[in-house]
Amino acid sequence: MDTSVQLTSLQVAGYEIIVQGVLSPFMLTTTATPISAGVMHVQFSFSAPTPQHPEPVTLMWRHPMINTHLKWHPGAYLNRTLEPNWNPQRFVSRGTTHAPVYALYGADDTNALTFALSDTLNATLLSVGLVEETAEADCQITLFYEPLPPIQNYTVTLRLDTRAIHYTSVLADVSTWWADIPKYKPTIAPVLAAVPLYSTWYSFHQNLSASEVEYQCQLAKDLGMGVVIVDDGWQTHNNERGYAYCGDWNVNNEKFPDFAKHVAQIHQLGMKYVMWFAVPFLGIHSEAYPRFKDKVLDPKNTRGWYVLDPRFPEVRSYLINIYRRFALDYRIDGFKLDFVDAFLLPAQEPSAFGNGRDYDSVPEAVDRLLTDVTDELRRINPDILIEFRQSYIGPLMRKYGNMLRAGDVPDDITGNRVRTLDVRLLAGNTPVHADMLMWHPDESVESAAMQIIHALFAVPQISVLLDKIPPDHLKMVRFYLDFWSQHVDVILNGQLQPQRPGYLYPLVCASSPDKTLLAFYGTNHAKIAQPPRTLILVNGTFEDGIVLDLGVATAPLKLTIQSCTGEYLVKNEDIVLSVGAYSVNVPKAGVAILSYDEEA
Repeated sequence: MDTSVQLTSLQVAGYEIIVQGVLSPFMLTTTATPISAGVMHVQFSFSAPTPQHPEPVTLMWRHPMINTHLKWHPGAYLNRTLEPNWNPQRFVSRGTTHAPVYALYGADDTNALTFALSDTLNATLLSVGLVEETAEADCQITLFYEPLPPIQNYTVTLRLDTRAIHYTSVLADVSTWWADIPKYKPTIAPVLAAVPLYSTWYSFHQNLSASEVEYQCQLAKDLGMGVVIVDDGWQTHNNERGYAYCGDWNVNNEKFPDFAKHVAQIHQLGMKYVMWFAVPFLGIHSEAYPRFKDKVLDPKNTRGWYVLDPRFPEVRSYLINIYRRFALDYRIDGFKLDFVDAFLLPAQEPSAFGNGRDYDSVPEAVDRLLTDVTDELRRINPDILIEFRQSYIGPLMRKYGNMLRAGDVPDDITGNRVRTLDVRLLAGNTPVHADMLMWHPDESVESAAMQIIHALFAVPQISVLLDKIPPDHLKMVRFYLDFWSQHVDVILNGQLQPQRPGYLYPLVCASSPDKTLLAFYGTNHAKIAQPPRTLILVNGTFEDGIVLDLGVATAPLKLTIQSCTGEYLVKNEDIVLSVGAYSVNVPKAGVAILSYDEEA
């Protein structure tokens, strides 16, 4: 039963926004400000005579379903359709989970309505559901979704964007809006944050050793990788997965007898060294467990590990000192800080506040922890690499980290394509990495190449045993890493337009003034009004051939076609393209480059 109370309503941008909830003793004031044609900011300000615990408050309005067919939000993944409002897909955004933005758009990729919130730290519930009776979208945002400590004043801005432009431009503007908020200012990523790398996770899991990592790094460096991430397993002799042995973060001497020498060996190869840490976890088998067992967020859980409570200053100091020690003693170059989305406040109990905590708010304490960690590490090494994994990829994470990685999708080309592109759409200039790429060694070389091709618009992380894959796989990896690095200017730094998100991005375009790259995944056809000076075609379908539909005839072009292992099938062939459909014989998993003569 809906027991909420309607507090107020206001007319904004053609919508009636209703505010529902129990507000007392807070007073609410609202201000609507036009930003540009089609963009409106609505500010909601809550104030009380004295600090109070706020109750959940919901902002709700309805959007007519006119050229509105699909949805996009950071947690949508493979589900792009709108459910009915009696069972909508909801998602929670907080500082370490997703981001508070929701886009509704047409089947032609034109934005209908995108809404976003300025508060990306505190937990917010967002949902949109179709109203059967009226063909409207029921849009809802619940503020104060998780318990907050007492507050006296709170202000949040709702951004409404109804411009009929490509949805990617609207999301890019939302990302810029967040980045311009001083407390969310993104860190500058060093060059090495966008270098192809080798990851030990899928290739080794926890069965690591110094000699084996060094050997794989020798092979990886020769193939074009410049960084290694040593994942879970370096800190424990136990290889049963789980985190019951986490918390001390000491190198296992059986696997790494001389860790400093091992890191130096990797550095001598010309590679940088990044290490994995499960930031929140305190395992019951760790030496730290007795010290911190009463300083956890989830004391009643039944697993073999707990989540540390960052509201205790000694917890934050303990973690910061661990990372400082590794940066100073071993001179590692980066940290994969994992599971920060596990810092969640459970149901409130009398002991949940005070008693040695210097913060009441868990999100604020996490912000303090991650701010202090990254400040300290950058003091030691200004180019320190810090990776975060989806779903912790929002505006606040860009403030701390310089590498945002897609969530786990092992051996899943569709999953990696969708996840990397979703992260890219909000990441601005922060480098986005693919989930680690793995495949069966008996896979065909074309099918193995699809792992890289479908994650092409992210930094590749290779995670196979390089001495166990066949020679043609090695040739493919070398070719595609070289291709990726040659065209990183457009792949990572160009204007990105993934097409048809409702169909999970069957065609993706990245462009710069003189170069356009088209990657074909679910279609082999693309319309091109005017070919750029360089047009690159990547065939991510499992069929041979790409069809271009040209709006104008071209001057003489040079055509080069290569297989996924780099063999030239056509090299600098002179061609002229006429108006209409033109077939380019790009093999599956291959590439073609059409370019005007530089002297023309």
